[in-house]
Amino acid sequence: MSLKLQITEDMKTAMRAKDSARLGAIRLLQAAIKQREVDERIELTDSDVISAIEKMLKQRRDSIAAYESANRDDLADVEKYEVSVLKTYLPQQLTEAEVLSILEKVVVDTGATGIKDMSKVMAAIKPLVAGKADMGMISGLIKTRLG
Repeated sequence: MSLKLQITEDMKTAMRAKDSARLGAIRLLQAAIKQREVDERIELTDSDVISAIEKMLKQRRDSIAAYESANRDDLADVEKYEVSVLKTYLPQQLTEAEVLSILEKVVVDTGATGIKDMSKVMAAIKPLVAGKADMGMISGLIKTRLG
């Protein structure tokens, strides 16, 4: 079953269960998917949907940080719930050890020697970990490794 179809089925299930919080989060995701399909005039693949989910997760994390710094825990809790719903559609996440193993292989393959090669390493590692690891964490690990 494609990811888009799974999201649609989950939306129907949330409607039947009258789970308004989950339904709202899923509808936000569906709206983002449809908007991208209309804008780009394409049918999104599972990898495109995953990249849309990652973008939404980044936005939610930024919002959570802003709300918590403003002492708006009520709004931060809503965003945290949306993050938990969105994460259910991502593939199994890699552990830090697995990411470090991939990073070492990419550094050797690209011949990276210093921080100036970070963009080269990032470009090579991104397709290998897309949707399976937080790119912010990857970036930090690359800086630590090359710096």
